[in-house]
Amino acid sequence: MKNSIPKEGAAIIRGLRPEYRFDYRKAKPNRFAGQPDEGRVVVVLDPDVSEVFHTPDSVNEALRALIKTMPPKRRGSDLKSRRP
Repeated sequence: MKNSIPKEGAAIIRGLRPEYRFDYRKAKPNRFAGQPDEGRVVVVLDPDVSEVFHTPDSVNEALRALIKTMPPKRRGSDLKSRRP
């Protein structure tokens, strides 16, 4: 019987073993993953921020409070007009 374990050098040259190779042409979307609602944006939080905000509602509440403290946007002003 052949030894099914390849030598170290052979494994490095070939890359992944055949059982770990993945054919992406046969991939399908995950039917168990939830889809975000229409009009929502998914944002990834850094670990230190996610320690403070545990729910999407808490993040939205904090951002809305921050928006209230910001000065109102002037009409006709945009970032392009401020550039030299």
